[in-house]
Amino acid sequence: MIHIFIKGGPVMYPLLACSLIALTVIIERTMFWIREGVRGNQTLIDRVLELCQKGNWTAVKGEVEGSKDFVIRILVSGILHREFSMIKAMESAAAEEIKRMRRYMNILDTMITVAPLLGIFGTVLGIISSFELLGSSGIAHPQAVTAGIAQALITTAAGLGIAILSVFPYNYFNSRVENAALTIEKYATSLEIVYEKLAREPEGENRGKA
Repeated sequence: MIHIFIKGGPVMYPLLACSLIALTVIIERTMFWIREGVRGNQTLIDRVLELCQKGNWTAVKGEVEGSKDFVIRILVSGILHREFSMIKAMESAAAEEIKRMRRYMNILDTMITVAPLLGIFGTVLGIISSFELLGSSGIAHPQAVTAGIAQALITTAAGLGIAILSVFPYNYFNSRVENAALTIEKYATSLEIVYEKLAREPEGENRGKA
């Protein structure tokens, strides 16, 4: 591998940097989603919604204490601001959570785009050098020219390899963000419906008495 790296020329060094950056982001995001999976608590979410249906807001505070579930954080934000603007509070909290989930994704996207371009750039430089050699030595040594072109193609292969191996985790992480956004929307809407129902109950009771 070291021999191939050296044969690839100077462009292999920025390609190495791209691969290390992409690998770092992939590892960091993988650990992030593992932590989020461990912190998830479906039972607690259902319990919070059940208490909200009863209007027992005080009990919710005790139930969610210490929870690191992102859905719980968003619901709590809505509950705390229910007298003012529950929807806007949850939208703001959800935006922060989505931003946290998309962290470093733009860097990974850049590496996927830049690596193949660097590979092509290295190949073009190598081919230029090969044709310069061809012009100076003629066709007396064609092996040297073809060997130079073969070496130049190493950078293209390296760039494409980095992009291909990075695009799979990139798409996976994006799908996790989309699924999380749908989950947030689902439970935020459920809380909104529960709160509106509670707000209208006294009005309905008064109408019944009238």
